[in-house]
Amino acid sequence: MSTDSEIIQRSLQQPAAFAELFDRHARAINAFATYRVGRHSAEDVLSETFLVAFRRRLDFDPAAESASPWLFGIASRLIRRHRAEEAKQWRSFVESISRQEHSSLGGLEDAMARVDAEREVEALRVRIAALAPKDRETLLLYAWEGLSYEEVAVALGVPVGTVRSRLSRVRKRLDSARRIQAFEKKQQKGETLGRV
Repeated sequence: MSTDSEIIQRSLQQPAAFAELFDRHARAINAFATYRVGRHSAEDVLSETFLVAFRRRLDFDPAAESASPWLFGIASRLIRRHRAEEAKQWRSFVESISRQEHSSLGGLEDAMARVDAEREVEALRVRIAALAPKDRETLLLYAWEGLSYEEVAVALGVPVGTVRSRLSRVRKRLDSARRIQAFEKKQQKGETLGRV
């Protein structure tokens, strides 16, 4: 089985060989783009990503075995052009949650659990949307795509230390909100806390 680097090198002489790279990575790039800009725009991002990669395949570092970080980097730059579409996707997501009808067949506890879950999703969506674009992009590459710190660094063209600091900053912002929510829930239930 060929490495991505070997496929790219072979495609310099046999352009049709580049299709193997598409077959390997299209699903992951499409999923990432779908999360970020919606299904319809994701198709454009996917095709543009591989078009740019094909045109710039001479720029690929042959020492790297996997082209995944390189492709995610190209896709990330293309996604930045679709920021307005991303905001529209977030609004659509919130509207779809608020329009869902809930059955009362599950009982009161189930209905309350669904309401709480909707509030959690909305709160998380708002907190993620409030992140700086660079922090949000780093989080999504790490959490949704499962890239390592080093792969995120390659994809975004930043040092690994920058990825670590961004993710640390994101954790603090998201976790502090969770600690506050947990405290408020305990207060609502009448529980006494010795310290916060």
